[in-house]
Amino acid sequence: MTIKENDFRKIDLNLLIAFAVLFREQSVSLAADKLHLGQPAVSGSLARLRDMFDDPLFIRSGHRMQPTARATELHAELMPLLEQLQSALFQQAEFNPANAKTTVTLGMTDWVEMWLMPLLVPALRAEAPGVRLNVVASDPFTDAQRLEGGDLDMAISVANQSARWMEREILTPMEFVTLWHPSQLQPAAPLTPAAYAAQQHVLVSYREATNSRIDTLLAKIGHQREVCYTTPHFAALPGLLMQMPALATVPQGLSENWQKTWGLQSSPLPLEVAPFEVALLWHQRHNSDAALMWMRGFIKRLVQ
Repeated sequence: MTIKENDFRKIDLNLLIAFAVLFREQSVSLAADKLHLGQPAVSGSLARLRDMFDDPLFIRSGHRMQPTARATELHAELMPLLEQLQSALFQQAEFNPANAKTTVTLGMTDWVEMWLMPLLVPALRAEAPGVRLNVVASDPFTDAQRLEGGDLDMAISVANQSARWMEREILTPMEFVTLWHPSQLQPAAPLTPAAYAAQQHVLVSYREATNSRIDTLLAKIGHQREVCYTTPHFAALPGLLMQMPALATVPQGLSENWQKTWGLQSSPLPLEVAPFEVALLWHQRHNSDAALMWMRGFIKRLVQ
């Protein structure tokens, strides 16, 4: 069925509301009271309704305005539509995690996935078993573009770009930690800047860079380190450290688990580096998405 715009030119939603109240109250004066209008205004609405539907709609019988057969038929068809319209316009969608069936696409780097997903997935399955996570590999340089383009619903990221459309909620601050395997190195901990710079290093770089801000800070205090291996994947580091006499500087979120799993040892980064922020990013167009806003709160509660 094709909707024709001209079919609705005479329709005024307020008239349909007046009709529904008149049908319920069967009195112009009572309907006027419920609608907070004067009786002449309601009488005018009734006149327009009669013209619109080419039917008297209500016939006075004693003190009541009894509906005609046409009015009864209209009421039966219109009331479900008006109730549905009221719900769509004025009732915010509710999200019931226990019964929901939906998929949320989250962008994140591999280290965020290794840090957060072992905590998030079991908790999510317990609270919202029908919510499926689709994790997409992303990086801080492309998160904004992919969120704007709709490739991602949300991103968990260290990106701090600002855009008018972007929402950014900090989940946690995080330090850097330096790791090595004791079968390859036995430096005294905590490391000094000189001891740190004296070792070889493996570096994670998303854009194939061979140095980072750490090298700039080392240069300011008269030190230089040797980066012997670069990779875009944090997941490669534990295996490399077991085979190479080298240091790796990683987000603190990885340190505890890697020390338990791989037998690595750690030291605070011996440089004055402010903690970085891990944040949840999303587009403002999702602020009214009940499922995503629930997921936002769920992740925030879990991390904090």
